[in-house]
Amino acid sequence: MSYFVKNRTFLLSSLGIAVPVICHCFLFVIEASSQGGAPAPRNGQNIGIRMNDIKVNNCDVYKSLEVAVLDSAKKPLDRQSLVKMHDEKRNTTTWDTTSNESKLTFCSLDFGDYDLEVSAVGYVTEDKLVHVTGGIQNLKVEVVLQKDPTAVDLKATDDTIPPKARKDAKNVIYSLKSGKLKEAQKQLEKLYKVASASAQVNFLCGYLYLQLKDKEKSETYLARAAELDPRKVQTWALLGRVQLEREHAQDAQKTLEKAVSVDPEYWMAHDLLADAYLEQKQFEAARDQAQLAIDKSNGAGSVAQLILGQALANLGQDPEGIRALQAFLQADPANPAVPQVKEFIAKVEKRDADGTIVGPIRMESNVTLSASQPPLPESTWGPPGVDEVKPTVAAGVACPYDQVMEGSGERLKQLVDNMGRFAAVEDLVHQQLDKVGNPITKETRKYNYIVTVNETPNRLLETSEDRNLRYGISDLPDHIVTSGFVSLALIFHPDLRDNFQMSCEGLGDWHGQATWLMYFRQRDDKPSAIGEYVMGASHYPMKLKGRAWITADNYQIAHMESDLVDPLPQLSVQHQIAEYGPIQFSKKNIELWLPQHIDIFMEFNRHYYHRQHSFDHYMLFSVDAKDSQPLNKNLPVGTVQNQ
Repeated sequence: MSYFVKNRTFLLSSLGIAVPVICHCFLFVIEASSQGGAPAPRNGQNIGIRMNDIKVNNCDVYKSLEVAVLDSAKKPLDRQSLVKMHDEKRNTTTWDTTSNESKLTFCSLDFGDYDLEVSAVGYVTEDKLVHVTGGIQNLKVEVVLQKDPTAVDLKATDDTIPPKARKDAKNVIYSLKSGKLKEAQKQLEKLYKVASASAQVNFLCGYLYLQLKDKEKSETYLARAAELDPRKVQTWALLGRVQLEREHAQDAQKTLEKAVSVDPEYWMAHDLLADAYLEQKQFEAARDQAQLAIDKSNGAGSVAQLILGQALANLGQDPEGIRALQAFLQADPANPAVPQVKEFIAKVEKRDADGTIVGPIRMESNVTLSASQPPLPESTWGPPGVDEVKPTVAAGVACPYDQVMEGSGERLKQLVDNMGRFAAVEDLVHQQLDKVGNPITKETRKYNYIVTVNETPNRLLETSEDRNLRYGISDLPDHIVTSGFVSLALIFHPDLRDNFQMSCEGLGDWHGQATWLMYFRQRDDKPSAIGEYVMGASHYPMKLKGRAWITADNYQIAHMESDLVDPLPQLSVQHQIAEYGPIQFSKKNIELWLPQHIDIFMEFNRHYYHRQHSFDHYMLFSVDAKDSQPLNKNLPVGTVQNQ
């Protein structure tokens, strides 16, 4: 069965004049699976998925193993743990998570050896071997986890800045982005007096002095920032860049090797590390790191072709090197490094024509550094983007990618099958923000919010979202309509997820619950089926990237954050934060994970907005049920019609 799922969001000018309509249309083409039930295990593994929240307990009859996870004080751990149990005799692996009491029980065990691996965010993973002998046994094991000394809360940097000074930090970033370096210097000198132990403030000082060409001071501040917050890859990368600019290639190599170990997906660190290797004539290592930068950049790392081309030419692979450099010229023809690149290509071609072999050749200056600029946070008025801050994950925990994808996909198929139509009471808070995120205006609304799923005659499924708007769009603050909250999670539906590049970043934590962190990004070679941005008669695909927190025990999507891959006309930023949770519909005996709280940050036409949506008083209706009455859109605000 083919499903067509459609949601629309209209964004209109608040001025009372005729303006083009801007529309976000969420479009999904989904092929429904004819097979139900739990996903098949892969590679001989028992993946331990608890579909429909049913877990058979045979512990009264067979051998069982109770695992209690404790902290160093021998108290139950204050967060959910992931326990991986490997049966050495059968070569099978089972995953499970602890309960609120930091315990779990494995049932129906046979005799043999079982290897336990217990992990939690912020703690060192612990292994324990358990031997089960013959006869009926109920074993109990305690596993003590120790704090991971290298785990740093990425939000802790803000906490080191006194609350009264955090606005000053945002003003500094704004001044730096605006090129007002003297103003930024005065602001930072004042801020440093009250927050010298802040990694963020030291990072900003390092960035400032790099712009002021005082590279020695820049390196000092960046080294201090890296010491205070060793898990921030942007700091290590900028420190390595400064060391390269100071022509300290060996120091830069060590720093940038640290950067890629902190975040192997940060392509710019690979690019700079390739440059450090090239400076030391380590051409094979430079080639490999440059290729990694290109592969991980999703098309944004054309500058890495500069290192790749030079490395290949020095390895005697001139045609390949020239192709890499020409790829850079084609991708960025206005770059200031273009003349040097063309001169280098001519030099290589002349060498080939003469048939002479010469020593290593380089461009006269470091064009990689001149061709790229170090980054600052994308915005000062809203939260960091999904690529700016990587959440902390448990060290050394392998991610069961296939199991997470299959389990979350099965949950979403259940959602589509059972959702029908639901209603909720929606509370909306709308704020316009200034350049550093302070509210200028604030408006609140309350609506009856309705999501309806209708099957059309040609067996397509159409989803629409509606509110009880008495005067249409005029009822909405700044004439902005936002919707599509249910649809965002469908990125992980089995028949839609192939449109995205996905990777599992590791075991994370969401409000004390163990979660797998899944990163997604729209693929360039696939159609953008998740959204369309329409302005007048012009249509623009809406490409999204983001991250999902998927529960480790039942593979439900608990939290998602998303950004635009590229800015759209007039819409520069759309950062969405969505929280999902279980809603029990007792009359139909169905539990669905639905959106409960949404935050949206938008930069539209150089105006900044923050909108919050909260939902409660849910009701579920069957679209085709004879006894279901249509919802009355004219009900008083804050009421929901009973079925």
